[in-house]
Amino acid sequence: MASQVSFVRENSIVRQIWGSSDTVLFIFAGAAAEFALNKAVDWLYFTGKLPSDPLGRLFSTVAYAHKIIFATETDALAAIDTIANIHKGIEQQRNAQIPEWAYRDVLYMLIDYSIRAFELLERDCTNQEKEDVYDVFFRMGKHMGISQLPDNYRDWLTDRNTHLEQDLVFSQYTPHLFAQYKKHLGAFRYGLVLHVQRELAPARVLELLQFKRYKILSGVIPLYKMTKQIKIGRFAKSFLLPNAYRAQILKLDLA
Repeated sequence: MASQVSFVRENSIVRQIWGSSDTVLFIFAGAAAEFALNKAVDWLYFTGKLPSDPLGRLFSTVAYAHKIIFATETDALAAIDTIANIHKGIEQQRNAQIPEWAYRDVLYMLIDYSIRAFELLERDCTNQEKEDVYDVFFRMGKHMGISQLPDNYRDWLTDRNTHLEQDLVFSQYTPHLFAQYKKHLGAFRYGLVLHVQRELAPARVLELLQFKRYKILSGVIPLYKMTKQIKIGRFAKSFLLPNAYRAQILKLDLA
C-alpha cells in the first residue's frame, strides 16, 4: 500500500503548475537563460549533449521533474536515484566531482521558475503555496543527498539570491548556447523565447545577459494566455513548438 502513496499530494499547487504544458514551457524557457550563465555549465559541455542538443538536454531535466511530481513515492525516489547515478557516471568519466552548489543551482531554478511561470501565466501564489513548492523540491534535493538546503521557503529566498550572485557569469559558453538555441528553435520561436525570458528571469540573469523588458512586447504574454481561454492553446502550441518535442510537451497536460 505504501508504494501507492503519491510523492506530491493530490491537491498540491505543484501538480497544478507542472500539470500544464504552458507553465512547463515557461519554466523551460527561464531555465534555458540561466543555464547559459551557470559557472558549472562546462560539465554539460563535457558530455557533448548540451551544445549538440540544448533543447533536448534542458527538456530532459524538466521531464524528469515532471515524472517525479506525478509519480508514487516509490517511483519518484527511484527516478531521483536514476538522476543521481547518471551524474555519478559523468563524474567518473571526467575523474572529478560536480560541485554541490551546482546541484543546488538546478534545484533552485526549478523552484524559482515554477513559481515565476505560474504567476506570470495564472495568478500570484500564496505564501503557503510557495512553501508547498519549496517542500516538494526540498524533498527531491534531500533524497539526492544535496546538503545545506534551507528549511523553508523564506530562508531559501536569501540563499537563492546568494547563488544568483555567486554562481552566474557571462562566459564563452553563454553566447554559444544562445546561438545553439536559435539554431534549434528557428528565428521566430527563438524571438518568442527571448521575450518570455525577459519577462520571467530574475534581475541578476537579466543584468548579466543585458536583457531589458520592452513595453512594446508587453502584449505577447496576454495574447498567449488568451489562446488558452478561447480553446486554441493546443493549436497555438503545436505551431510554436519544435517538431522533435511537440508530442512530448503536449503530453505534459495533466491538470
